[in-house]
Amino acid sequence: MQLTPQMRLTTQRQIILEELGKVTSHPTANEVYDMVRKRLPRIGLGTVYRNLELMAETGIILKLEVGGTQKRFDATIDPHYHIRCLSCGKVDDIELPVMSDINKTAADLSHYQVLGHHIEFSGICSECSSTEPEALVN
Repeated sequence: MQLTPQMRLTTQRQIILEELGKVTSHPTANEVYDMVRKRLPRIGLGTVYRNLELMAETGIILKLEVGGTQKRFDATIDPHYHIRCLSCGKVDDIELPVMSDINKTAADLSHYQVLGHHIEFSGICSECSSTEPEALVN
């Protein structure tokens, strides 16, 4: 993880990054707060929120703003896709090669200068489909 010249790696930021890097669950800010409090019991929720937002703005982490749910954060900044459970809201990475040629196609069709894309898949995770078979009917 590379910090920008204008952003210092404070102890709080280092611990937030370390804790976020330990999980692949794409936690919410509250979940990151709960993880960080185990190591920094006196840290405030506002401090965690501000640092997550700042690190997302500077590209150190990803902020996932998925349809109608709480923001989630991801330590993996390499281009990749996500899949979200419509039942429980869990977000996972999906091992699908990033389609870089889609940017050119979109640019040709729209006459925009396309700088990137975001694709999110949705479905029902295996845990929810095994406990809620009616979720598959919708």
